[in-house]
Amino acid sequence: MARPAPRVLTALVLVLTLIGVAASAGARAPHRRFPEIELTTHEGKRVRFYEDLIQDKVVSINFIFTRCSDSCPAETAKLKEVYERLGDRVGRDIFMYSISIDPEHDTPEALKKFADKFQTGPGWLFLRAEEEDVKRLEERFGLDLDADEYDDPEDHNISLVMGNERTGQWIKRSPFDNPGALASILGYRLSDGMVARSDVKSYSEVPEAPQLSEGAFLFRTRCESCHTLGGGEGLGPDLIGVTARRERNWLARWIREPDKMIEEGDPQALALYVQYRELAMPNLRLEQTEVDALLGFLMEQDRARGFVPVPARQARRD
Repeated sequence: MARPAPRVLTALVLVLTLIGVAASAGARAPHRRFPEIELTTHEGKRVRFYEDLIQDKVVSINFIFTRCSDSCPAETAKLKEVYERLGDRVGRDIFMYSISIDPEHDTPEALKKFADKFQTGPGWLFLRAEEEDVKRLEERFGLDLDADEYDDPEDHNISLVMGNERTGQWIKRSPFDNPGALASILGYRLSDGMVARSDVKSYSEVPEAPQLSEGAFLFRTRCESCHTLGGGEGLGPDLIGVTARRERNWLARWIREPDKMIEEGDPQALALYVQYRELAMPNLRLEQTEVDALLGFLMEQDRARGFVPVPARQARRD
């Protein structure tokens, strides 16, 4: 068999070289898709976004700021439920990141104080970066807002991004979704089949969806992250018996606008604020009809356990 001509050999070498370059470029493609910016954790450690935080990892990412009085505390409380459901897998094969959109105020010390209020632990980092770098991250994940429509610098996209950088699979969900569903996405769906499930049930074993009243639904979706009904204290107080301790009008306003009551110096509101690590109850932006439904549900729960809701202006001071 005749040997290939020198020109053919040269061409083959060139093709193989180009293939190698293309392969190398492909291997570096994920790095190019994410900005390699520097951030500082709530523990004061400097980290790089791609290389230290997301490369080859399953992660969740959301954007917050510590002075936020409504959505940020509420979504952090919801994510705390996800964190607890995932257990010691967080920090081992799953990582959670909350990035501040207010780097001027949110120093590592401010972020640590915020994290401590929610009693977070290993594997969940609260981070700050320069303002322009934060905007680059928001844009990269499709979470930037139209500047013409949202002119308040404190407006931000309340979304949760979850992904597996190694496989390139990314999902955007609401942080207020069912914590069990979010934990399942992070713990199993994004794990590329590498983690076996031990709690899988057949369809015949799945219970029927409960028929919830409006008040029960609101409690489950808006309150349960911080409060229980007879299960002891969580991030906030156990609410069983609350309608026997607090007067209805006070409770209704506390549910509707807790931030204003704290700002005005309401004694009971301030006492709760101090008692629970200065973790302010978020303003959930509920309509009055929703407040009434939620109060009706709490009264039903109290009556079922023998508590008698107190008439207006006769609440016990304890």
